[in-house]
Amino acid sequence: MLLRLQAKAVAWLTRVRDERGATAVEYALMVALIAAVIIVAVALLGRNASNTFNTVAQTIGGATSGGS
Repeated sequence: MLLRLQAKAVAWLTRVRDERGATAVEYALMVALIAAVIIVAVALLGRNASNTFNTVAQTIGGATSGGS
C-alpha cells in the first residue's frame, strides 16, 4: 500500500514539474512574440512619424520662406 502511494506521489510530482517546465517555455514564447510585435510596431510608427515630421517641416519651411 505504501509503495503504491509513493509511486503515485512520484508520478504526480513528475507531472507537476513537467507542467512547470512547459509553462516556462510558453511564457518565453509569449514574451518573444510580444517583443517581435513591439519591434514591428515601433519600426512602422517610426517611419510614419518621420514622414509626418518631414511634411510639417517642409510646410513650415515653405510658409516662412514664402511669406518673407
